[in-house]
Amino acid sequence: MVRRCQTVARKKFEFSKLFINLLFTVLSLVVILPFLLVVAVSLTDEKSLTANGYQFIPEKISLDAYRYLLDAPDILFRAYGVTLTITIVGALLGLLLTAMTAYVISRQDYRYNRVTTFYVFFTMLFSGGLVPSYILITQYLHLKDSLWALILPILLSPFNIMVMKGFMSKIPLEIIESAKIDGAREFRIFFRIILPLSTPALATLGLLISFTYWNEWFNAMLYIDDPNKVPLQLLLVRTLNSIEFLTTNSEFTGQLGIDLSSFPNSSARMAIAVLAGGPMLVIFPFFQRFFVKGLTVGSLKG
Repeated sequence: MVRRCQTVARKKFEFSKLFINLLFTVLSLVVILPFLLVVAVSLTDEKSLTANGYQFIPEKISLDAYRYLLDAPDILFRAYGVTLTITIVGALLGLLLTAMTAYVISRQDYRYNRVTTFYVFFTMLFSGGLVPSYILITQYLHLKDSLWALILPILLSPFNIMVMKGFMSKIPLEIIESAKIDGAREFRIFFRIILPLSTPALATLGLLISFTYWNEWFNAMLYIDDPNKVPLQLLLVRTLNSIEFLTTNSEFTGQLGIDLSSFPNSSARMAIAVLAGGPMLVIFPFFQRFFVKGLTVGSLKG
């Protein structure tokens, strides 16, 4: 009887394990297949797209879309440089300030712990709005056409602070007290003990902050007029708008003698998506194990 029950339990376990594997296989395909389709369409000839639609295996491979986008490589590489600069500087500064703020409100012996935590949580629910932010950046800080106008508005996120606080709250207070008894001061405790123990959370939030800066284009549209300081995402948005304008105004393009039949319309849109998201897709797998561990541990206690 016992053996029969064990056999039934083993079959249920194997069935549940098989179901979970199938479920995550389907979810993985749902995520991967659209991106593969985007890459395939970006490499497909425009006339073949018009005749056959989107296909995973291109009938006729063409690099016209990438030739169109890379026609002026200096502009594209300069935009990549601006995006890399604001991503690296913004991620490092944002991570440092996030960790320092979260460490302060995670300390149980901090007198204003609850008040400061409520202040951070309140700003997560309510923000100042677009107009006050624009006035602050342009009229008071005078950061128009400055890369700091792209870095400062999203430098510190209340959500990231709360996630980091949840992680740091699990560090025993006895470690900090022992360090104090040995003569360590607050900055030494923070940089030599707390930050090394928070590596998974730092890696996770560092990746999230990097994604935020990499995809930044709205603040650039508001504050950047200098073409030498346009980030990658805004450059691609403007390129996409130019393609949209040419394809929807056939009378205008006809007067200029532009042949839209050979123009890489759909494939250029997909090539833009590949150029914009490709570098971050390469970086993400290196942070994946820290990403999962950091979010899981940080979410147990907010």
